[in-house]
Amino acid sequence: MRVVYAGTPEFAARSLEALIVAGYPVVAVLTQPDRPTGRGFKVLPGAVKRVALASHVPVYQPERLASPDMQSLLRSLDADVMVVCAYGLLLPPPLLSIPRFGALNIHASLLPRWRGAAPIQRAIQAGDSQTGISIMQMDAGLDTGEVLLERDCPIYPQDTARTLHDRLADLGARTIIEALEKVGRGELNPVPQPVTGITYAHKVTKAEAVMDWNKEAVQLARDVRAFNPAPVSRTVFRDELVKVWEAEASAPSEKGMAAPGTVLSVDERGISVVCGQGILVLKMLQRAGGKPLTAGEFVKGYPLAPGDRLGE
Repeated sequence: MRVVYAGTPEFAARSLEALIVAGYPVVAVLTQPDRPTGRGFKVLPGAVKRVALASHVPVYQPERLASPDMQSLLRSLDADVMVVCAYGLLLPPPLLSIPRFGALNIHASLLPRWRGAAPIQRAIQAGDSQTGISIMQMDAGLDTGEVLLERDCPIYPQDTARTLHDRLADLGARTIIEALEKVGRGELNPVPQPVTGITYAHKVTKAEAVMDWNKEAVQLARDVRAFNPAPVSRTVFRDELVKVWEAEASAPSEKGMAAPGTVLSVDERGISVVCGQGILVLKMLQRAGGKPLTAGEFVKGYPLAPGDRLGE
């Protein structure tokens, strides 16, 4: 089965590697153009491109896909299927019908919950206990196609976006191999998505990562996990940015509660901060230009004391 693969980041690279190892002839890879990244803003290839080049797979990086040239290219590749995973560009409908089996998308949620760009982060933010991988037959809508295969994945209480990303990336790689085997044998039955239970996982922005101390501590703890490793939850103290990499919610003390954002206690176990409801214990923090430190290490060199107010 000849495969064209479309994807860009690390999440998508796992599935591309799995296809190559399984012996599927990947005749071409579509990936986004190289863009500046990291602190130095160096122009570097994405993870999918690196995997493709290492395996001598032809790479194409169009700025846009809605052109007759792209349709001609895809037809010339004579692909049986296009596999799409976190590509980052919308595929025009004319491209979807060119391969024999169309285009299959590897999506990191159990559709129709969390359609869209950030299903991993939104599932953690919402407090979901379960997510998974959906292999979907792509159509013109945003993650609206019929589901061919689903596999569940638990979300553990301490999962961050990074840990859940890694488990789902591995699960996605296994599931697309299973799906292609079943497609080739005609064993998959497309199932339309339910019209109820639809939610959208909008792209995460840096603005969302600014901690609102009026929120409940439970929600802020979820946000911290959802925004780790990017864009990382952050607050300010005396005009200095402080990133929060790890935190947990705690029940309110019996003492009179201060205003949200007020530091209640500072010790090696954590920095306890009043929230709109409950207390958030900050466990790992980072100053601008520094590295992430445990609370005990952080407070040794940072002037933070009970009664101080974060977010101001």
